[in-house]
This record gives sequence, structure tokens and C-alpha cells, in this order.
Amino acid sequence: MEHRRLGRLERENSVLIFGGAALSEVSENAADSAIQVALDAGVTHFDTAADYGDSELQYGRWMPEIRNDIFLSTKTGEREKDAAKRQIEASLERLRVDSVDLLQLHAVCDLEDLDRATGTGGSLEAAIEAKEERLVGAIGITGHGHEAPAVHLEALRRYPFETVLTPWNYILSADVDYRADFEALVAEVKRQDVGLMTIKTISRRNWPEGDPTGDQRYATWYEPFDEGRYVNAAVSFVLSFEEITGLAMAGDVSLMPLMLGAEGGRMPREEAAEVLASAPNYSSPFISVPF
Repeated sequence: MEHRRLGRLERENSVLIFGGAALSEVSENAADSAIQVALDAGVTHFDTAADYGDSELQYGRWMPEIRNDIFLSTKTGEREKDAAKRQIEASLERLRVDSVDLLQLHAVCDLEDLDRATGTGGSLEAAIEAKEERLVGAIGITGHGHEAPAVHLEALRRYPFETVLTPWNYILSADVDYRADFEALVAEVKRQDVGLMTIKTISRRNWPEGDPTGDQRYATWYEPFDEGRYVNAAVSFVLSFEEITGLAMAGDVSLMPLMLGAEGGRMPREEAAEVLASAPNYSSPFISVPF
């Protein structure tokens, strides 16, 4: 698997990131199987969050065996310093580790939320203290929604985050305003040498409302691509941007083999764009966000 440099952290990580949300509500056997498949495929970056159900606990069983061989990141969704500090400490306990390589301020999606996180008494202060205490190696920020790239650009103006995790895929790139915001973020990422990671690579659309079949067959809150041709094109498109250091795999373990296969058989960006442009029922996942 290809590895890329995670900004000024100088860490060479796999371009596919194990997204811990996929382990939120699965059995131990299913989680263990997925983790082993990822390791066998060469995945070296394992990401999770305090609010991903049992994900941290699922990872924790593996840490005595793999901790020294992987890059481990988690997130806090709290916005107040004291609450964030407690959550960081709880995450370390659940993960069964003394420290994580990266702690991210989770789901910062608008400027009001950014103000809470980065203001006096906000969660950023807890993250900085945790870094000073060597509980976390670096601090990043994540977010969803159409405002995310602009919000993350402002975040980098306020604090030198080492990483940013922001949405990017073909359909978002076709939105002129979104693309302009993303390109502005990329310019600042390059200037500060920030590790840029992405999410929602294979999202197809929101689950249709009033679907008579009720067929939400995946654990993801959006409907993903699940046909090899489209998954291959979606992964190929995102990884064709050299500034992107990695993409988080979708939040359902059954989709992981498709994404692993796509990483190993990529097509040129132009071909990927042509395939995705022809995909039916393809739209932004952020038309409706259920949280």
C-alpha cells in the first residue's frame, strides 16, 4: 500500500486509514477480523473517536500487540476544557495506551463551534495541555458539512494544527464554491505543512427518505457506493490529489475490502471523473446531516 508523509509530523502513513466508526456496534469477532484484514493489507493509520461506540474498546484489545507498529489517532467531541480533558483521559484508558499519536477536535463544522473549541476554556486548551504532558503527540481538527473547508482554514489561522480532516470527493469538487474553499484550505495546508486527510470518499448520497424497502443496508449514515467500478473511481479520484495524505475508509466493515482493492488498482483522475460523472443518484451527503 502507498504511504504518504503526514505533513510536518514526518510520519509516513498508509493512504487508507482505518475508520474506527466501523467498529461502533460490531461483535468482537467482526472487529478482530476487520482489523486483521487491514493490517494484512498494509494499513498503518488507525483512527477512532470517543463517541464511536465501542470502537476504542475494540482497538484496545489489539494495542499490546500492534501499538508500536501503527499510528493511532482519536478525537474529542467536547467543547469545554474540563470535559475534553476527562474524555481524553477516558480514551487513553479505553484504548489501553499511555498516549496517542494524534488527538483531534472532532466535528467542528461551523464558526460558532470553532469559537467554542478554540476560545478561552475551550477543548483546544485541554488538547494543548495533553500534548505538553505527552499524552498526545499532535493536535488536529475534523469536521463535516459544506462549510468544513472554510471553517478549517479559519482554524489554521487561529492555531497551528498539525492535521486537518475535511470532506472531499468528486461530487463536492463539482460544487464551485466548495472547490474554491477546499483549494484555499489546501494552499494554507501547504504553507504550514499540515497533514491533510479526507472523509466521505465513497459517499453516494443521503439515504432516500421514505424508501419503501427501508433498505439502509450499511452502518453509514449516508448511502455509500458499493459497486466496484464506482468505489475504484471514487478512491482513485481522491488519491490523485498529492496534497491528500490519506482517506478514512467508510464506517462499515463490509465496505473495507472494496476500498482496499480500489487502492491497489487505481485509475487516472480523468478516467475516475468520467466514471463518477455518469453515476446515477450521486449528490452531496451533506444535504441532510442526521446529527
